[in-house]
Amino acid sequence: MTRFDADTPTDRRKLFADAVTAHRTRGSAFLTIEAAPPESPAFDPDGDDEEEEEEPQPWLQFAEKTFNLDVTDAELDRVKSLVDEFPEFRIDELESPDTAEGTNVRITARSDANRLADFADRVFREVYEREEEYRAWVVAV
Repeated sequence: MTRFDADTPTDRRKLFADAVTAHRTRGSAFLTIEAAPPESPAFDPDGDDEEEEEEPQPWLQFAEKTFNLDVTDAELDRVKSLVDEFPEFRIDELESPDTAEGTNVRITARSDANRLADFADRVFREVYEREEEYRAWVVAV
């Protein structure tokens, strides 16, 4: 792979498909995709110069034939609806530890790189509610 980020739907899906292919070719343990934080405004309308703590950004991992992601309760409902649109995918495991605020979801996804890439992009857009032109990074392959 020669590029690791993209910010248009077509470029992101191509990036994700290339990352899946590289992951499979290299036999790596997993690949990780993260959404970049939304751009902050050029000025602080409240006049507050204190640094705000950054929230964790959405991420998605893929290993062999399994997607792994963390979601809130509302996001869990959206991911279940999305998986319903991919008949070759199924939710295999939901884990909600008492010490965590959300749920870890494992989804078996047996498909080609392009279909996996489409699913990954839709996770960020529909489950994590990112804007159309969000920037995604492949941070590990």
